[in-house]
Order: sequence, then structure tokens, then C-alpha cells
Amino acid sequence: MTGGAMDPIPAAPAAAAAEPEADEEADPPAADSPVPQVSEPKAPDSSRMQMPPGNPLLLSLTLQELLARDAVQVELIPEKKGLFLKHVEYEVSSQRFKSCVYRRYNDFVVFHEMLLQKFPYRMVPALPPKRMLGADREFIEARRRALKRFINLVARHPPFSEDVVLKLFLSFSGPDVQNKLKECAQCVGDEFMNCKLAARAKDFLPADIQTQFAISRELIRNIYNSFHKLRDRAERMVSRTIDNAADLLIFGKELSALGSDTTPLPSWATLNSSTWGSLKQALKGLSVEFALLADKAAQQGKQEENDVVEKLNLFLDLLQSYKDLCERHEKGVLHKHQRALHKYSLMKRQLMSAAVQNREPESVEQLESRIVEENVIQTMELRNYFSLYCLHQETQLVHVYLPLTSHILGAFVSSQIQGHKEMSKVWNDLQPKLQCLFAGPHGAPSPLRSPQDGLSPH
Repeated sequence: MTGGAMDPIPAAPAAAAAEPEADEEADPPAADSPVPQVSEPKAPDSSRMQMPPGNPLLLSLTLQELLARDAVQVELIPEKKGLFLKHVEYEVSSQRFKSCVYRRYNDFVVFHEMLLQKFPYRMVPALPPKRMLGADREFIEARRRALKRFINLVARHPPFSEDVVLKLFLSFSGPDVQNKLKECAQCVGDEFMNCKLAARAKDFLPADIQTQFAISRELIRNIYNSFHKLRDRAERMVSRTIDNAADLLIFGKELSALGSDTTPLPSWATLNSSTWGSLKQALKGLSVEFALLADKAAQQGKQEENDVVEKLNLFLDLLQSYKDLCERHEKGVLHKHQRALHKYSLMKRQLMSAAVQNREPESVEQLESRIVEENVIQTMELRNYFSLYCLHQETQLVHVYLPLTSHILGAFVSSQIQGHKEMSKVWNDLQPKLQCLFAGPHGAPSPLRSPQDGLSPH
């Protein structure tokens, strides 16, 4: 499989309505709902799942192939539309679809809901929070960056990238994209209903899948904690670099202000008027170099913010989505399964009690109720195994992203080398201009001395 752009495959139609999110309460499906049957194994749908022909559980992807799937840009549109309540709008451009559309934050919200509805057992990244009133420039920029990370993780996710909902969100330029997204998901079941492997997911899982799940969850939790600390330190270093740029600029401006001072010399200082004049001229000229130093430092900070901090945030968003998925699995699928089993066991005890007491035989309604409950149990069990199947693949996807660490460290090291190299050149160019600041008694330059010279030892 290559990482090139591929035309999205339309979702398969199904008679059942879309499944709710895994962490919400749901009514038991009707008896005629389409339920994958264990007795009817279906062949793997390699075109939909993007799996190798051998074992459909295993992903055959590299980081480069994932990154090559698409590159989506999210830029802020300066104009704000709206008569009373102004809102922020974004320009979303996809390299894969060669499209450019305008989206609001609420459009992202509906898109996110549709992803959770269609793919409750996959890593759906979280959206940044919505701020109703008083959104300042810093908040709006942080949200833009978070939306960009979100849509790129989604656009590169194997099942998501082949779904019609993604293509619609990235390429539909007509009005009311939110209704279009909802219409697209109507009368279409979730991934469990459309995947031909759903009924056979248990067959592909290792025998110790629960143990592997627990170990993987603990490992990724530890990785998340470490990367969270790395991101915090990287943010602090970028902040110090940007502060250093601001300090260098102010330092140079103060030197320029000092050199531009027009206050007349008092009479007792006229003997040194030529020295002060030369000194002022030299100080005034130094502001150019300090402005250049400030610009170099600001460029380095901006580059490290984009290439280091943002990539760390991207990976953290992915890890957080994995943690959220694990919680949905435990609180959603397992909870529903246990609840259905409990309800079914209560019903069987009631039937046994009725038989012991020689009551009337089961009515048709009771038999139908038993069939429905048994179908619920079977569906919940199949969903549990399919959820573990997806978790196994999502764990592999996290590990495919792990080499991003070397990209981040490489970008950080390169930025430090380049930044120090450029700033060192400016400092070296600045040094000869300081000669006139150290003029001797007769105007001849005196040699520069280190700060330790002339200091008596303690």
C-alpha cells in the first residue's frame, strides 16, 4: 500500500440507523436489525480496511506513508461576518483533494460528532474548547493550531481517510455543510455494521488480548506523561527565546536613544566633548546589529514553535485520543455488554421460577422477548471483540507515529545549530564596532579586555 492520495470509498448502505457513541446509553436493537452472524463468516474487506492480505489485524504502514496521505492547512480569515454576533471563519485547504473551503468552528463540531458516530471504536482526536465571548487573539490562534492538528490526524487515519464524510468536509463548498454531513451519515450504520470482518474479529485476536491491552495502555500512558513534560519544557525554551528577542531589541533601542541624546554638555565636561560625541555616534550605530540579533532570535523561536512544539502537541493529541478510546471501550462497550448480560440473566431466572411454580408456558411475546435479548447479547459480544480488534490496530497506529520523535529532535537540534550560527556571525560583526568605545587618552583605541581583567582576586 502506498501513501498517495486515493479516492474515498463511499460508505456501504445499511438498513439500520447509525449507532450512538460508545459511551452513551443506547436502546437494545430491534429484532430485525442487521446483526452480523457468527455462523456466516465474511471475507476481509481489504479495500476498506487498508490491510495486508495475510493478517487483516496487522497494519503495514510507515510514518512517511501516513504523512503523505494529506497535508491540510487551516488559516484564519481576517474578516468576521455576521450582523450581530461575529464569528471566526477558517480557510481549510487539502493537498490531497486540491480543495479550499471555508469552515466555522461549529462545522468542525458536527464533523467530529459524525466521526464518533461512524467510528466509535477508533481514535477520534478531541476538538479544542469553544469560547463563547471575549475570545482574544492568543486564544483564536491556539484554537486554529489545534484545529489544524485535529484535521491532519483525521485526514491521515487509515479508515477515516477513505470515508465519504472526510471528503465532504474537505471539499464541499456549497451552503450548509452541517446538514450535508448529517445527511451523509443518515441510514448508515457505524463501522461495526459495515465491516465484513466484524463477525470474525475474535478469530484474528491473540489469546492474551486482554493482557496485551492492559500492557499497551500502561505503556502509552507513560509515553504520554513523558511527552507532556517534553512539550512543557519546549514551550518554556521557545518562550525564553522570544523574550530574549524582545530584550535584545529593547536593548538596542536604548543604546540608540542614548546615542541620540541632544542634552548639551556642561562647561566642566567640554574637555571630553569629542569623546562623548564619538561614543554617542558608536552607540547609535549599534542598534542595527541588536535589531538583527533580535530578528534572528525571533525567527529561531518561531521555527521551534512550529517544528518542535506543534509536532509534540500533534503527538500528544494522538496519545490523548488513544486514552479516550480506552475509556470508551471500558465505559461504553464493556458496560453495555455487562448490562445486557445482567438483564438477560434476570429474565432467565424469572422464567425458571415460573417453570418451578408450574405456571402457564411462555407466551409468544415472551419468546420474542427472549430472541431479542439473545440477539442483544450476541451483538454486544461481537462489538466487544470488534472493539478490541480496533484497539489493537489503533495501538499499532500509535507506534507508527513514534518515529516522529526523531523528526522533532532533529528539528530542535537543527534550529539550535542554525540559530547559534547566525547569531554568532552577528556578534562577531558587532565586535569591531566596539573599538571606538574604548578609546585611549589621545584618541587611540585601547585593547578590549575581558570582564575578569582588573579584578583583584578575593
